Amino acid sequence: MEFSKWSRSSRKKLTLLSISNPFNYLFSHSLQSSSSLSSNLKTLVSSNPSRSNPTHFLTKSTSHPSFPSISSTGSSSFCSLTYPSSYSLQFLNVNGCKNQSLNLQLMKSYSYNRFQWFSLASSGNTNTRVGDATPKQVSDFIKLIRSNDDEMDSKLNSMNVSLSIASTVEIFHVLNSEKVPALCFLDWIKLFQPELYYNSDVCSLAIDNCGRLDDYETMRCLLGDYNVNQVCLTDKTFGFLNVMIASKVSTRKCIGRVVEVLNGVGGSCRVSGVRALIEVLSVLESSEMAKYVISKTAKKLSYYHILIREMCRRFYIKGAQELLNEMRQVGCEPSSQTYNYIISSLCKNGKNAEARELFKEMQEHNCPPDAATYEIFIWNSCRFGEFDAAFQLLDDMAVRGLEPRHSTHAAFIKSYFSLRRFKEAYEYVVGSADKYKSSCNMMYSWLASLHLRNNNAVMAHNVLLEMINKGLRPNLMVYMKVLKRLRKSGRDDLAGNLSTRLSSLSSKSSMEAI
Repeated sequence: MEFSKWSRSSRKKLTLLSISNPFNYLFSHSLQSSSSLSSNLKTLVSSNPSRSNPTHFLTKSTSHPSFPSISSTGSSSFCSLTYPSSYSLQFLNVNGCKNQSLNLQLMKSYSYNRFQWFSLASSGNTNTRVGDATPKQVSDFIKLIRSNDDEMDSKLNSMNVSLSIASTVEIFHVLNSEKVPALCFLDWIKLFQPELYYNSDVCSLAIDNCGRLDDYETMRCLLGDYNVNQVCLTDKTFGFLNVMIASKVSTRKCIGRVVEVLNGVGGSCRVSGVRALIEVLSVLESSEMAKYVISKTAKKLSYYHILIREMCRRFYIKGAQELLNEMRQVGCEPSSQTYNYIISSLCKNGKNAEARELFKEMQEHNCPPDAATYEIFIWNSCRFGEFDAAFQLLDDMAVRGLEPRHSTHAAFIKSYFSLRRFKEAYEYVVGSADKYKSSCNMMYSWLASLHLRNNNAVMAHNVLLEMINKGLRPNLMVYMKVLKRLRKSGRDDLAGNLSTRLSSLSSKSSMEAI
């Protein structure tokens, strides 16, 4: 009898047997030893993927996933961790899963960034998946999974489509919202589209599915598997908290169990999971629950920053300031970044006196301001045309040995332009170019760009020409836009002159390099 025709209970028994089979463990270690001979490619053990083959591997690459907003750290993007893949097989992390049928097979790590897709036809299987699933096919996938059909695998395979990450996420969203168990679908992904299995969003939504079903044992099992492969969880992991947040009692109990699981599994899932949990609770305006998580995990400065940042985003400044005192009481001293969140929020709300008071307070607590702190005050002064105060802040930075960031110079240039004080903007660039060598290219290019936005291509040309004559290379995008605008306005002579000058600069640089 074909495996796809067996009852789901029979398949569950076979799955559990495959986990406990000691030969799988020995075989996996022999593969691990041979992998050292070829670091770039793992070959197929089975050319015909099926749920009945617990040692199935797919070919893969082993390569290793108004007032401007001012970042308190100078970074506009969330720092994501990149982990190397691991081939260690730790069945102890995932055994004992009883609540749902979990086919763990052999732990495999897949590349996040450079997964190399090989056609199964090359290994003797002509049932190659083609194209991404259409909305109708995604809907059919959901219906099949929802039906809990014993022949789900064969029916999904008969559709002969390849799911994208977006399609997979969409399927999980529907299943999770309806509290439909998704583990069989996850098992199908691992067998037939393994490049998706360790995707962070897919893993996170699988954990969310467990949370909605109140299945913390399966959650622990999956996290153990994900830890082996250094998966980082995202905020999609805790969507189920939205449903529970109305009842504080049930929410605390649920969060307590989640924290217990995360603390138990450790590794990358704990690090990323705790952070994601605090972020979700902060966004849900459940600061008390977020502080509860911090108390049960670690009183880390980065965790408090998540909470304070979200409070400041919602302009809940009083709560953020109260949290400063709570941090000190538990021995977690605020940093300049902590103060920067609150100072920035105060300035945005026009509470300049309170911002200056907090500026003094941070220094009294032996927390010196950094370049970002000064930039917040400089932007605030410039937007009101208070350039004398802004220049005084620049002088204070020099005394402290702090160099302005690129965005600090942009505050002066952009503010002068917004007030149509073009000459002073030019004088600032010329005067600062010699003083701040690392920023001179940026300042000239920014000035040219602003002239171009002001529909003055000739002035933009003159600025670029001046910087080229000084041996400075303009920003390529700005340079190309100026050339295009000059030619479009019939000034081919200026465009040609600018192009010739830049070519001459490039030739000179090449000769000097020789």
